[in-house]
Amino acid sequence: MQRRAANQALAALALAATGLARAQAWPDKTIKLVVPYPPGASTDTLGRVVAQKVAAALGQTVVVDNRAGASGMIGTELVAKAPADGYTFGLGTDATHASNVHLIANPTIQPLRDFTPLALAAMNPIVLVVHPSVPASNLTDLIAYVKATPGKGGYGSSGTGSPHHLAGELLRARTGAPFVHVPYKGGAPALNDVMGGQIPMLFASAITVIPHIQSGRVRAIAVTGATRYEGLPNVPTVAETLEGFEMPSWLAFFGPAHLPEPIARRLSDEILKALRDPEVHAKLTQSGLVVVAGGPAELAAAQRKDYELKGRLIREAGVKAE
Repeated sequence: MQRRAANQALAALALAATGLARAQAWPDKTIKLVVPYPPGASTDTLGRVVAQKVAAALGQTVVVDNRAGASGMIGTELVAKAPADGYTFGLGTDATHASNVHLIANPTIQPLRDFTPLALAAMNPIVLVVHPSVPASNLTDLIAYVKATPGKGGYGSSGTGSPHHLAGELLRARTGAPFVHVPYKGGAPALNDVMGGQIPMLFASAITVIPHIQSGRVRAIAVTGATRYEGLPNVPTVAETLEGFEMPSWLAFFGPAHLPEPIARRLSDEILKALRDPEVHAKLTQSGLVVVAGGPAELAAAQRKDYELKGRLIREAGVKAE
């Protein structure tokens, strides 16, 4: 028994020494950042500006690899199954790393187990807007209107299981008002139908609806975050009416599980420096994001809280993947 324990201890030391040697040599080749969404979206903007800064800091090329599909899960699975050597990391969202797994019958990855949290990058504010014909200028009036006219509670979203959809499910659960989800394949067609009067309301990313709020084609009722969004400072949060209400939508960076601690720390530090760079901060703000630049512990806590919140909502509402 003593000999076996000694052998196990020696093996562990050898493994640690190998990991340390690998960390000391890192990085000595190109690094890949997987973005699980197509080019052009705010996720892609975030990935590219951070990749550029991290590459300059590390003295190695950081290639952005867009791997879209399956609601972000193709690229996310690629990161989870990559070698834990620091040469592949990924951009994730509340969908890929909190809610999607609850919609999949036999998930191939587990978001709380299969990744190393690196940095909580930014929040993507969600706004509840209504068509100008809806007789409500605030959330209290809107809830009363939907309760009084049950057929008028349809709300659009960018798709089943999205944070925009789940914001409506949480609102229905908290108020008992008959809000009814109307799923779309993306936020743009849903917004078009609200502006055209086909549906009365919509939960959408702020960057999508701000120009139309400003033009008067839709009216902003509330934002779903814990605090007001600086891009719409006069629009209250849902929590100002319904205490404790929050439906976050976030973007973050993750590596594969078991990333060596020195590599994870260096990569996290460089990502956070990039996010705090004034030029990067300004560019991300212009794309509608609220920069957070939170470290691994903050990301891990936020991810677990969101995983539990959205899992409970999906189960209780009986949400199924499309």
